[in-house]
Amino acid sequence: MSNNIYRIVFFVAAGLMMQSCFVAKNYERPNVKAENLYRTKTVAQDSASLAEVSWRNMFTDPVLQQHIESGLANNYDIRLALQNIAVSEAYLKQAKAGYLPTLSGTASVTHQELAKNSQFGRLFSSLDSYLVSGNLSWEADIWGKIRSNKRAYNASYLQTLSATQTVKTKVIANIASMYYRLLALDEQLKLADSTLINRNESVEAIHALKDAGSVNEVGVKQTEAQQYATQLIIEDLKNNIVLTENSLCLLMGEEPHAIARTSFDEQQFNPELKVGFSSSLLRNRPDVIAAEYSLVNAFELTNVARSNFYPSFTITAQGGLQSIDFEKWFSTNSLFATVVAGLTQPIFNQRQIRSRYEAAQSTQEQAFLRFELAMLTAGREVSDALANYNNETRKITIRQQQVDALRKAADYSDELLEYGLVNYLEVLTAKDSALNSELNLIDNKYNRFAAVIELYRALGGGWQ
Repeated sequence: MSNNIYRIVFFVAAGLMMQSCFVAKNYERPNVKAENLYRTKTVAQDSASLAEVSWRNMFTDPVLQQHIESGLANNYDIRLALQNIAVSEAYLKQAKAGYLPTLSGTASVTHQELAKNSQFGRLFSSLDSYLVSGNLSWEADIWGKIRSNKRAYNASYLQTLSATQTVKTKVIANIASMYYRLLALDEQLKLADSTLINRNESVEAIHALKDAGSVNEVGVKQTEAQQYATQLIIEDLKNNIVLTENSLCLLMGEEPHAIARTSFDEQQFNPELKVGFSSSLLRNRPDVIAAEYSLVNAFELTNVARSNFYPSFTITAQGGLQSIDFEKWFSTNSLFATVVAGLTQPIFNQRQIRSRYEAAQSTQEQAFLRFELAMLTAGREVSDALANYNNETRKITIRQQQVDALRKAADYSDELLEYGLVNYLEVLTAKDSALNSELNLIDNKYNRFAAVIELYRALGGGWQ
C-alpha cells in the first residue's frame, strides 16, 4: 500500500513540475496606429485632454447636473450593462476555480432480481448493494490551458466594465445635448412669440393702409398668411419641446413629464478644448479599451485551443463504502478506494481540435481588426467634432452679421411701405428672412454646444 502511495505522489509531483513547460503565449499589445489620428491644424503640445475633466466640472449648470445624476442612476441601458458585468463576474469566478479539483458524492441502493439460470441466480434469488462514495478529479495545468482560460474570462470581465463605461459616456453626452436642445427650443419659441406680436401689429397696420388706399386686398391676405406662418412655427416648436422632453425622460429612466431647466442666455459653456495626443485614446476611450480586452480574450482562447493538441495529465480518485449487507455497510471491511493517474493524448477526433484552433485564430484576427477600427473611428469622431465646432464658431459670427442686416432691412421696409416706396411683398420677404436668420442663429449656438459635448465624448470624457 505504501508503495502505491509513493507512486501517486511521484505522478502528482511530476505533473506540478511539468506546469512550468507552458506552451501558452503571453499577450503583447499589437502595433496599432495610435498617432496622428486627429485632423486638426493645431498640433497637441502635451498630453492634457478635455477627457480628463469630470462631467461635473464640464457641465456646471446645477439643473443639468441633477438630470445627469438621475440618468446615471436610472437609465435602462446602464442597468442592463451592470447585469452584463454580474454575468461576466460569475464566469470569472468559475474560471479562477479551474485549478481546483472537482469532487462529487454518490449514495445509492441497488436491488437486483437474478435469473435462476444465471451464474449467481443459482445461489441468490435477489441481491442488494449499498454504496456511498466520493469521486475526485484533478487536471494539472501543464500547457497553461487553465491559466489562459482564466485570463480570457478576466479579459471578458474587464471588457464588460469598459462597455458599461461606454454606455455611461453616451448617456451623459445625450442628456447634456438634449438639455441644451431644450434651452435652444425655448429661446426659439420666445423669439417666435415676440415675432407673432409684431405680425399681429403688421396685420392691423396693413388694414389701415388698405383703408387709406395704399395697398390692395392681396397685400392684406399676404400679411395675414405671414401671421399664420408664424403661428405654425410656434406650434412646431411647442411640439418639438414636448418630444425632446419625452426623449430626455426616457434617457433618465422616467415616465414622460415636463423637464426643469434654466435658460439659454444663462449658459456659460466655453471649456478649454484640449485634445491631447491621439494615443491617449487607448486609455481614455472606454470603447477602445473594450475592443482591446476583446482582443486579449480572443488571444487567450487561442492559447486554450492550442493546448488541446497536447496530452492532458489527470488524477482521478474514488473511495467510499460498499456492502451487500446493510448492517455491515459502515464497517471497515466495506471500505474501498481507487486512484488513477495518467496522460491522455488526442490522436484522431474527426479534426475537431484543429478546426477549433483555426477558428480561434480567425476570431483573434477579427478582434484585432475591430481594435484597429475602434481606434480609427475614435480619431474620426474627434476630428468631426473639432470640424463642427470650428465651423459653427465661424458661422455664428457671420450669422450675427446677417441677423443685424436683416433686422435693419425689415425696419426700413416698414417705414418705406408707409410712404409707398416699396411694395408689401418686399416687406414680407424682409421680415421672413429676418425671423429665419434669428432662428438659425440660435441653432448655430446650440450646434456649437453640441460639438463641444461630442468632442468631450469622443475623447473619452465622462466615465472617470
